[in-house]
Amino acid sequence: MMLAKTLASRPCPGPTKSRAKYRVSALQSALSSPRAVVGSLILLLVLVSAMVPGRLAPHDPNEQFLVHRLRPPLSGLNTEESYLLGTDQIGRDILSRVIHSARTSVIIGLLAVLVSGIIGVTLGVTAGYVGGLVDDVLMRLADIQLSFPFILFAIAIIGVLGNSVRNVILAVGVTNWVIYARVARGETLAMREKAYVDAARSIGASHARIMLRHILPNISPSIIVIATFGMANAIIAEAGLSFLGLGVPLSIPTWGSMLADGRRFHKSWWPIGVHVDRLTGNLCADVVISDDSQREPT
Repeated sequence: MMLAKTLASRPCPGPTKSRAKYRVSALQSALSSPRAVVGSLILLLVLVSAMVPGRLAPHDPNEQFLVHRLRPPLSGLNTEESYLLGTDQIGRDILSRVIHSARTSVIIGLLAVLVSGIIGVTLGVTAGYVGGLVDDVLMRLADIQLSFPFILFAIAIIGVLGNSVRNVILAVGVTNWVIYARVARGETLAMREKAYVDAARSIGASHARIMLRHILPNISPSIIVIATFGMANAIIAEAGLSFLGLGVPLSIPTWGSMLADGRRFHKSWWPIGVHVDRLTGNLCADVVISDDSQREPT
């Protein structure tokens, strides 16, 4: 009985010193990777822009200067009317709109991933732990979700609820939970056979406690890796919806709406900016999953 209590009190196996060494090794390995460094620097720039856009943007993102419309990049340098990235068709400063759009994209991306993760992990852990009919029903529900394109669900949700930041988060979040559910289910199927889970059952721990205290902490590394990719995908999804006019209101600057406004100028170079953020997330996630030296020792 004492052995069972000891095993059950541990949320995950492995000594503390080994975990500390693993974290240091992972950090050193990440800093030695050019991909991780480049991705981290770009990500840091986007996050800073999202946190303090008003301090970085030279102009109001919605202020119109009709006499300065369609200015090219680097125009008016060293003057009060400088536009580093030029202006759009109604004279709004592109750089200011890009900086302010970062906040919208980051907020939508983070919250959409949070919604997807909560739904997917909850259903996945439940399906993997309970099994049987519950597992079959939840996985068939996931199959049905995958059989429909994302854009159809998003159009239906936003068409019914209307254009707003909250509805875009909801549309992106509820249409991307399947990957979290499948990974969480697979990890839970393996974890529920571990000795510490059996020990927790033997001392009378509730199913909810076992899932939250013993299974969830052990599957969290896999979920975090998926979330890094999910963040990038959510940003692209929001940009796509805004490009189609189904995203946030036009009064809020977003990268997708900027691409829609500038598609007549498709030969210009600046529309690639939205894909830089997707590349950033993919670079960081790729380092985590591809470097064997970062895998936690068992």
